[in-house]
Order: sequence, then structure tokens, then C-alpha cells
Amino acid sequence: LPPEGKALKDDEILQNLPVGTTATLYFKDLGPQVGWTMVFLCEYAGPLFIYLLFYFRLPYIYHHKHAFTSSPYPAVTLACVCHSIHYIKRLVETIFVHRFSHGTMPLRNIVRNCIYYWGFAAWLAYYINHPLYTPPYYGNKQVNYALAMFVICQAGNFSIHLALNNLRSDGSKARKIPYPTKNPFTWLFFFVSCPNYTYEAGAWFSFTIMTQCVPVGLFTLIGFIQMTIWAKGKHYTYIRDFKEYPDLRMAIIPFLL
Repeated sequence: LPPEGKALKDDEILQNLPVGTTATLYFKDLGPQVGWTMVFLCEYAGPLFIYLLFYFRLPYIYHHKHAFTSSPYPAVTLACVCHSIHYIKRLVETIFVHRFSHGTMPLRNIVRNCIYYWGFAAWLAYYINHPLYTPPYYGNKQVNYALAMFVICQAGNFSIHLALNNLRSDGSKARKIPYPTKNPFTWLFFFVSCPNYTYEAGAWFSFTIMTQCVPVGLFTLIGFIQMTIWAKGKHYTYIRDFKEYPDLRMAIIPFLL
């Protein structure tokens, strides 16, 4: 294989490779690595605890007179509950649901990813839990509608992850086409290749509406751009690997993107 080509999979057997009687193997030093499970646990545990520091207004975060006080607005409490549930769900999925195609990632990437997740968690938590925070313009109606959308998207995201997990229930790492199941949340597979990203973007969009906070909106926008890049990459891989792949599906937004 050419050195610039794709790396061999871990489960490849040398005698089964179509290289004839002689072959040259190229080895690449990947540097320090860390397991994907540990990566996700670090990424998601940080925001969960960092947000709570701001919610409970521990000393030295805001003015001393606001230490250990609580916000009078229900939106602030709901935002804390939703944010915590989101990351608790991610931690549970990391331990019990996700199956990783690649065993490790470069150690330096975990530092970059943690700075992103932890930094944004602190930034948006600072403003949502600030003593001068003002509730959404349309009050409880806006908060409640956003909360309903958030719950639906979280349930949909979890359902998609379970469906993807079931594709490899036999322990195989072979790529398969995911299809809708009896679960209505998986019916989004009719229209997009990566509905887990669609639901994830919807959850953060609803969180933005619920809090009406600019840092949350920026986090949602950046996250959506990155998820769109990932979704397009996976979508084109499906098309390349499967001639029978459904023509109706888009990458992340039905009929559009």
C-alpha cells in the first residue's frame, strides 16, 4: 500500500491482503494516544460540574453579596436542569451506548476539545446565572415551548444513538446503512443520514431560545457548523460505500443540507 493511503484496519490479516508474495509495510508513529471513552468522559464531565459552580454562585465568581444566592427566574433553574441532563445523557451514552470505530485519538486533541467544551460551558453559565440576567422576552410561554422542543430533541438524539448501537450489536465493526425502526424518533432516517446531529442542533437551538443568551447562540452556531461538516463527511462515505443508499437523504437538514 502507498504510505499516503488509508491505514489498515486493526482486524486485517496480512495473508488475506491482495498484495501477492511480497509487500512493503509502512509504519507511522501516531504519538501519545488516549482512548475515545476517556476523551468523551473528560469532555462531558467538565461542563456538567463547571456549570453548577456558576448556578450555585460560589464565592469569587460574582460579587460577594451574591454568593450562594439563587436566581428568581424559573428559566435559570430550567436551564441548569436541561444543561445537566444533556451532559449526564452524554456520559451515560459514552459508557453504555457508543461503539467506537477507532480505539484512540491523539492526546493533544483532548486538550483542545476540553478547552472548547469547558470554556464555552463557563462562558454561557456565567451569563445565564449572572445576578443581572433578564428572562426571555416572551416570558414563560417562550421558555415552555423551548423546553418542550429540547426534551423532544434529547429523546430523539438518544433514540438515534441506540439505533446506531444496535447496528453493531453482534460486535462487528463493518459499516451498515441505518434505517428507521418502530421508534418514531428514528423516522428522521428517511430524510437525513445523521439525524443524531439534527437532534443535537435542535436541542441547542431550543436551549438558545429558552435562555435568550448570546453566548449560547454562538455555541449553537459553531456546533452546528462543525456537525454539518461531520454529517457531510459521513453522508458522502455512505454514498461511496453503498450503491443502494437512499437518494432522498440529505446530510443533516431534510431536503436542504
